[in-house]
Amino acid sequence: MDFLDNQPIYMQISDYFCENILTREWKENEKIPSVREIAVLVEVNPNTAIRAYTFLQDQGIIYNKRGIGYFVADDGYTKALEMRKNEFIRKDVPVFFKTMNLLNMKCTDLEQIYNDQGAAKVK
Repeated sequence: MDFLDNQPIYMQISDYFCENILTREWKENEKIPSVREIAVLVEVNPNTAIRAYTFLQDQGIIYNKRGIGYFVADDGYTKALEMRKNEFIRKDVPVFFKTMNLLNMKCTDLEQIYNDQGAAKVK
């Protein structure tokens, strides 16, 4: 995994988890990789991986069955979706709108671009 400098590594690992949940690679109540497995997979210290698990558990996205491992919560998909949407709105949308204003673009321009190419790629 290639890490960015502008975001804590444990948050990038959390994003990786959310992506797997949102793409349904990991489904509700399904066991997810262990802390040790993730640490080896993404080449980080297990303590960094634990921070990601703790963060996601605090958000209600995953839960721990003592002695068995971590699992996606019943509403893990919904909570991951909500968390990622809020993050997108808080971080990315203001920058996006600023760029749109600088380029004198309107929402109708975006709609046309989405209809021409974005919608086909999303599906």
